[in-house]
Amino acid sequence: MVARLRSRLRRFVLFLSILGPGLITASADNDAPGIATYSVAGSTFGYAFLWILVWVTVGEVVVQEMASRMGVATGKGLTDLIRERFGVRLTFAVMLGLIVANLGTTAAQFAGVASSAELFGVTRYIAVPLAAAGVWMLVLRGSYRRVERVLLVLSLYAVGYVVSAFLVKPDWGEVLRYALVPTLRRDPDYLLAVLATVGTTITPWAAVYMQATVADKGVRPEDYGYMRIDVMLGAALGNVVSGFIIISTAATLFVQGIRVESAEEAAVALAPLAGQWAQVLFGAGLLGASLLAAAVLPLATTYAVCEAFGWERGIDRRPKDAPVFYGLYTAFIVVSALVVLIPGLRLFPLMWLSQVANAVLLPIVLIVMLRLANDSRIMRAWRNRGLANALVIVLTVLVVLATGLLIAGA
Repeated sequence: MVARLRSRLRRFVLFLSILGPGLITASADNDAPGIATYSVAGSTFGYAFLWILVWVTVGEVVVQEMASRMGVATGKGLTDLIRERFGVRLTFAVMLGLIVANLGTTAAQFAGVASSAELFGVTRYIAVPLAAAGVWMLVLRGSYRRVERVLLVLSLYAVGYVVSAFLVKPDWGEVLRYALVPTLRRDPDYLLAVLATVGTTITPWAAVYMQATVADKGVRPEDYGYMRIDVMLGAALGNVVSGFIIISTAATLFVQGIRVESAEEAAVALAPLAGQWAQVLFGAGLLGASLLAAAVLPLATTYAVCEAFGWERGIDRRPKDAPVFYGLYTAFIVVSALVVLIPGLRLFPLMWLSQVANAVLLPIVLIVMLRLANDSRIMRAWRNRGLANALVIVLTVLVVLATGLLIAGA
């Protein structure tokens, strides 16, 4: 009995040591644009949007599991493998798309910091520089393990959305029904909201970051079972939080006929309907999510670029040993923060550009990942199985069709 308890304790401690990449990646996916998407969806369509999150979770698990498996099997990041397998031209094209998309999305995170700070009476000209300096110092002065711990703590922002959903007292039977029974609609606004949800949940940067951090963390093949649990747990929890955001806005704003266009509008609108604490929790959640994504997105980009061109990269390396890695990270933070501080700048076109870039890039990344994951010379016994291939192919076709509709309707 004692030996069995010790064995279980060792396995649990090992799981805690592996825990991180999946949970952080999924939590960072619920960034400022994501929270805005779910707030708009909940206030516009009510609970009818919940069932989509169930299927989006399946797609996210498949893609992130494939990325983490490649990281464990090869010890290399995704863009490193793309360069080795497909050459410099494709690598450069993927890098250009990733940089454009991530720069716009990182600026959106600092816009989220600004919006949430202003909800609490703090001007963006104080909040954004402080946030940028904090995220920069975290990576510059920290080891991988320390950075991972801070990012895991930031992931706790999700608690705010869970509590706010309970504060509004929804009909949980109705919530469950809408989550399990598909509700199909043909109107363009609904279809665009579906596309936005897929686009904000399954992203190229998330696959790049997942594989890079698994490789950087040095997860051993024999411990991969724990890594899979981390991926599935992260995707499930991340999308449960997304569901609570929809529930909060659906149970209050939708039933009152109030439609919002942003996450900060949702926070303000919640106060008279669900109390001041609902607004505080919603605003605090937006701040935590924005800070988390503002740290992760530049990291994903710098990992990708440095891997692609063979430069030294990794949080555990000192700045003098990886100057390009830390230089790119610094530039990304500074440029994104400065963009948000430009007086009178409309951020929506910037966010739209980043979403279009992500929409165009994602099918390319999925196809490349599929080819890499099925290459026996690279993956050996870790190659994809039939079900994973089928799911990724279906997801890629749907994303291509969705991208066409999105661009055609722009």
